[in-house]
Amino acid sequence: HSLEQLCQCLGKWLGHPDKFVGVTYALTVVWILVFACTAVPVYIYFNTWVTCQSIAFPSKTSASISSLCADARMYGVLPWNSFPGKVCGSSLLTICKTSEFQMTFNLFIAAFVGAAATLLALLTYMIAATYNFAVLRVMGRSTSTKF
Repeated sequence: HSLEQLCQCLGKWLGHPDKFVGVTYALTVVWILVFACTAVPVYIYFNTWVTCQSIAFPSKTSASISSLCADARMYGVLPWNSFPGKVCGSSLLTICKTSEFQMTFNLFIAAFVGAAATLLALLTYMIAATYNFAVLRVMGRSTSTKF
């Protein structure tokens, strides 16, 4: 009984075009944050992968293998006082060759692309809803027509 009342109240509140467009804007802003948060792991993975490639193919770099490191602490993944937060040289190469490390890339990219596709859909919908709302306002039908 109370759930039906809640649904009816929300339906009446969201049924008004002004509020529905506002909720769409808020949802889009939240999803922009989700998209940004999925970009961070991809960036961290890419930097680690480039370091691993430098270790695997030493002719591509002038640095010694033992000086090439990946430090999870500098990205905020681990606290600064954690030990070991830094992995260097052949230990890093061993980590990079694991199947888990390779699978991580696929999962990060899937999350990133999914968030980007959802964001694009939300932006497209938001533009269409705003246009429709503006057309209804100009034509004077904003109270009789609902989205």
